[in-house]
Amino acid sequence: MPDSLSFRNHPGVGVWTEWRSILRTVKIHILTTGGTIEKVYSEQSGTVLNVAARINRYVELLRLPDMRIEVTPLMNKDSLEMTTEDREQLLDAVRERIADSPVVITHGTDTMVETGKLLKARLSGLEHPVILTGAMTPLGFERSDGLQNLTESLFAARVLAPGLWIVFHNQVFDVDHVRKERELARFVAVE
Repeated sequence: MPDSLSFRNHPGVGVWTEWRSILRTVKIHILTTGGTIEKVYSEQSGTVLNVAARINRYVELLRLPDMRIEVTPLMNKDSLEMTTEDREQLLDAVRERIADSPVVITHGTDTMVETGKLLKARLSGLEHPVILTGAMTPLGFERSDGLQNLTESLFAARVLAPGLWIVFHNQVFDVDHVRKERELARFVAVE
């Protein structure tokens, strides 16, 4: 085959090679801690509660070729109820997994930034991204943002640089420069 028709010498081959490395089969760990994303409505109490891990059920609905997802439920709590011991358990779980692949953590939004900052302070030399995500409305509820945030976090785990990130509503935030804006029901960047 003449060189003029060969892709070996095409200037775009280097770019394609980079994208192929991004698109290879990737293992991603999901650690679940509860929060709104996993809450369910209780007919008995008329409230939404954290009862059981539900993330795996939603991951199974997604088309994720070239991805191997390992879901580990750690706890199922509203983040306002998380203790220092709970955060230490999460830190240990991230440390056990981060050496070989990215980690996505589903977490309640009220203390997500606090947990992210603790993880950032205590994890050094990261080789993969650690991403926190959650929802303002529980999975399964009409207009829930949970599946969108989870899906975007899985993609972000493939392309973001190592570090601590919050991925929410089609945005990526450095954990040191974000806060929850209750009135807008979203996260916003801060200096």
